[in-house]
Order: sequence, then structure tokens, then C-alpha cells
Amino acid sequence: MTSTVPFPRTPLSLPPEDGIAQWYENELGWATAPGGEGRPVRLLTGLRFDVLELPADAGFAVLRRHAGLTGPVALMGRWMRLLVAAGSAEELPGLLDWLEWGGVALDLRALGAGGRMTAPSPPGWAGAQGAAVWLRPPEPRHEVEPTLPAFAGFGCRGETPDLVRLVGTAATECHRARLSRTNSAHANAQPLAFS
Repeated sequence: MTSTVPFPRTPLSLPPEDGIAQWYENELGWATAPGGEGRPVRLLTGLRFDVLELPADAGFAVLRRHAGLTGPVALMGRWMRLLVAAGSAEELPGLLDWLEWGGVALDLRALGAGGRMTAPSPPGWAGAQGAAVWLRPPEPRHEVEPTLPAFAGFGCRGETPDLVRLVGTAATECHRARLSRTNSAHANAQPLAFS
């Protein structure tokens, strides 16, 4: 006698990049771009958030100085990515000029409309070694926008961290980190003199 009840199916396992893209789209409502063969999924910037990208050593100093920074923070290799309010990338050059950092070479960049950020593995998921990771992950089913540093304008007080203060701190720490790296390189290259 044959059974008319089908055997239980094993769940389909999604390729990692498909599962990651679905998590970002379904859990957070963030737009993604496929990574393609062997490349990671990318998060589209300029829609729900922009990104300030700076060297990790400067980024950790920024996080120490801005303990109240509430937005998500990612790390990929030697670069830290701070999520900020959408539209902030357009403000960065003007803010740096206004803060008198405009003529200084800084390793501080912004990704805004049309940009892409490598998607870190979702919290609790295993990721490849050297892949992007969340230091401060976004929370599923929670709006991220109210927690992101934003340009509040002068005289405005809001609940979000102030983008002007964040950019000022980031520029200072990027400059300090660059000077430190330069001084270390010169110190290591300097021959020792003995009398």
C-alpha cells in the first residue's frame, strides 16, 4: 500500500547572499544590491541612511568620545562605517569647510545617494573571516532613522545625535590617527644613534 501523504520536505537552504539580502529587506526594510558571484551583498545608501567612513583607529576614538552615539556601526577591515541620517553625505564637504577642516587631507568619506556599503552579516549569523561585521547592529523591526546622527541646524534640539559634533570629532580623530601613523613610520625608519 502506498502512502498518499507526502514525506516532510527539508527546508531549502538559501545561499548565504540571498539569505542576507532577504534579512535586510524583510527585517529592516533596507534596499540591497546583489553582490554577484563571490561578492557580498551591498546595502544601498542615500535611501534610509548615509555612511561616514573613516579608519578604524579613528572610529574607535570617536565611539569613546561619543558614548551616546546610538546609530548602527559596522567594521570592515581597517574601515569603520557610522550610519548617519540620509542626506548627510551632501552636507559633509560644507561641514568640513565650516569646521575649518576643508583644506586638510583626512581619511573621512561619506557615502550617500547612489552609494553602496558591503552588508555585514546579520547579528547572530556566521560570516566569512575578514567580512564586514556589526559593532553596533541595527535592531530588526525598529526604525533606524530616529537614532541616526542628523544635521539639526543651529539652535535646534532634538533626540538624535548632532551630525556637526560627530563630524567635528571624526575629523579631529582622523587627523590624530594620520599624524600618529606618520610619526610611527618615521620613528621606525629613523636609525638609532649611539655615542
